[in-house]
Amino acid sequence: MDTTALAHAQDIDFSLLALFWRASFVVKIVMILLTVASFWSWAIIVQKFIAYRQARTEAAVFDRAFWSGEPLDELFESIGSQPVGASQKIFASGMTEWRRSHRQDGELIAGAQARIDRSMDVAIAKESEGLTRGLPFLATVGSTAPFVGLFGTVWGIKVAFEQIAISQNTSLAVVAPGIAEALVATALGLLAAIPAVIFYNKLSTDSDRIISGYEAFADEFATILSRQLDA
Repeated sequence: MDTTALAHAQDIDFSLLALFWRASFVVKIVMILLTVASFWSWAIIVQKFIAYRQARTEAAVFDRAFWSGEPLDELFESIGSQPVGASQKIFASGMTEWRRSHRQDGELIAGAQARIDRSMDVAIAKESEGLTRGLPFLATVGSTAPFVGLFGTVWGIKVAFEQIAISQNTSLAVVAPGIAEALVATALGLLAAIPAVIFYNKLSTDSDRIISGYEAFADEFATILSRQLDA
């Protein structure tokens, strides 16, 4: 190998910032998109961990209050018209429909049980939407980021070969920078995709467990109310 070319190659800056600025316009766009997707994915991951921890804590606190033996009417009054947590909202929706199902003479309106169930199902659906919001983005990043990075790599290699053809020089000094810039796009694609896939599976499982807890509570609460309806 020509010692002059080798010395020139050793002088090339291969830092990430230098590789980004030397990359072609298309590869730069790919790098920017993947970097933004990675940061946005991590923002969703952190937010979901915080939200799920709060949801579990709130559910545990409400379960203790619900099964403490306090009358349901008193518990409902203590929650007020603006319930805070998801469990409180589900309980409040059921209690609100329970009270609306009574006539002024105290008799129940027909179909009360079905309306109470639907009311709590709607509340659960709203809470489920909030819990799972953002997860589809993680799934999209996890499935597409490697291919976006690969596109950037292919494009970068194409540009590198074009530079070789133009310069009529296949020395390391000509080939190495273009190949390195192209490979950075693949690395960024994997950097965005791997955490997105891992935490999508983790967060999906956690959200399913939390939602299952809401559904189990709604079934238990509906059973309690059905006993009073049949009494």
